[in-house]
Amino acid sequence: MDIKGNTILITGGGSGIGRALAEAFHAHGNQVIIAGRRQSVLDETTAANPGMASALLDIEDPAAIMRFAEQVKREHPALNVVIHNAGIMRPEDTKSGATDTAESTITTNLLGPIRLNAALIDHLLAQPKATVITVSSGLAFMPLSLTPTYCATKAAIHSYTNSLRYQLKDTSVTVLEIVPPYVQTELMGEHQKNDPHAMPLDEFIAEVMTLIESQPDAHEILVERVKPLRFAEASGKFDGFFKQFNDEMVRQRT
Repeated sequence: MDIKGNTILITGGGSGIGRALAEAFHAHGNQVIIAGRRQSVLDETTAANPGMASALLDIEDPAAIMRFAEQVKREHPALNVVIHNAGIMRPEDTKSGATDTAESTITTNLLGPIRLNAALIDHLLAQPKATVITVSSGLAFMPLSLTPTYCATKAAIHSYTNSLRYQLKDTSVTVLEIVPPYVQTELMGEHQKNDPHAMPLDEFIAEVMTLIESQPDAHEILVERVKPLRFAEASGKFDGFFKQFNDEMVRQRT
């Protein structure tokens, strides 16, 4: 993927990793459109980045996704990059028997990108060169027991991305996967944003942009801090690492 000269749609682009990616690509001269549920957050981001565009999107609503896709194609016919970043991450107590959090997480994190990709794929295939980027997580490969459905959706996104890449291998559309580690954002609240154990957001984005530019044939964008999670199973150390990792996360929260 060229990091310049694109028209890029980023879901969840008003905060966290989405906003940071939007600002980084905007600074490289791309036309960037951010999408999200809260108009105030979108307005704040575009005001701070003159020339950036925005559009409301309820990623949980299939009909809204279809309307949004038609709007974006109409208003930005040069659209050639989509970054599926929108997501939620909430703790769950599997002993409670409740499924509300699981269902909303699956709808947002998994069905949302699949539905939006389906609504935009014909447009992307018609471009001379296009890119689909998914945002999974190191937790796709090393689950955090506190957020079981979040981890499951990110594992599913990784699997979906591999299949999508294979199906599109003879087309003009390339497929990338960004795999973040634990990053200082508000994904799970204010504590995460200021957690010294998390990777600073600006450092994460700088490394991601460098990797995208310097590794044009890469399928996965892996910053150094996520590699222990990504390759734990391949190294044969998954079981021990899983217990150590989850025990440490429980200790930190308590």
